[in-house]
Amino acid sequence: MIVATKPMRRTILTTTVAVSLGVILHAADDLVLTRFGEYLDSLRTQAGIPGLAATIVGPAEVQWERGFGQQNIERAIRAEPHTPFHLDGLTQLVTASMILRCVEEGRLSLDDRIGAYAPGASDPNATLRQLLTHTSGGADGLVFSYRPERLASLASAVSACSGDSYRSSLASLLDQFAMGDSVPGPDVVQVPAANSFPPSTIERYRNVLGRLATPYAVDLQGRASPSRYVATTLTPASGLISTARDMAKFDLELKKGRWLHAETIADAWTAPAGRLGQRLPHGMGWFVQSYAGEPVVWQFGVGDNGSSSMTITLPRRGLTLILLANSDGLAKPFNLAAGDLTVSPFGRLFLGVFVR
Repeated sequence: MIVATKPMRRTILTTTVAVSLGVILHAADDLVLTRFGEYLDSLRTQAGIPGLAATIVGPAEVQWERGFGQQNIERAIRAEPHTPFHLDGLTQLVTASMILRCVEEGRLSLDDRIGAYAPGASDPNATLRQLLTHTSGGADGLVFSYRPERLASLASAVSACSGDSYRSSLASLLDQFAMGDSVPGPDVVQVPAANSFPPSTIERYRNVLGRLATPYAVDLQGRASPSRYVATTLTPASGLISTARDMAKFDLELKKGRWLHAETIADAWTAPAGRLGQRLPHGMGWFVQSYAGEPVVWQFGVGDNGSSSMTITLPRRGLTLILLANSDGLAKPFNLAAGDLTVSPFGRLFLGVFVR
């Protein structure tokens, strides 16, 4: 049985972990990463997460990866770095990267209004930049409101750029990045979606979906029971299925500048200003904030009673943490949509260890 504990205990544990690991930070890297994994597993247990896959990606390669707990409790199948999970909100990272690539190629402009591509959009006057930053407003300034559902209309902008459907465009990116254990939507093997891909590709997708982590709902007593994933199709904000290992490939493609120019990523990771001149919490695709004087870019995903995910990047150090889970314990208990990573014990653990 998975036992959940009170938030206060989580806070004490995370603070203690950060101090303890900070002491050994300059010791052998393997020791630091081993101890980090041990404390991460403790947080997983406290958060009521049955299975968790974790990866730390450096500037040029994966530095550490591990699976914790079980991707399927009933069959005693362990969670591994190659276990497929629903990404939920992390899907928007890939969407943002496709939009930004189209901007670099001159096919789209961040100042384009989404109504030009999706006349039926709920907010046709919003620009692509505003959708990616979760902002709205006019000449008097921007206002932030995290509403991933607004991103749905970006599918039309991607299609206008690529000349293909959003799903096929995303699938092409997965192929280009050699993300062979990733699937563009849980319904991709169904007709008519399947008609867009050759039989060999559909068979590969089917095999990945057959290994998908079982989603779990966890009650207040820490009891986990099988549930259903919230996402049933692919949208620009949800539905991508991937592994921690494949998401590391995506991260490295960005770091090595093979998909987007460094200047484009810097622009995406710069927070826009609000009406009072204050920095808002979300860049183009990523949340952005400062911790101990260092920039931090991150994003999260959550599917009620079934899945959650998180990615945290420290640009100055070239480090990225990727976490994928088969319950909502990584995100639902915390108000991450407000834009402060430090409300998460998982976020505090990573920042406390690696920001010095």
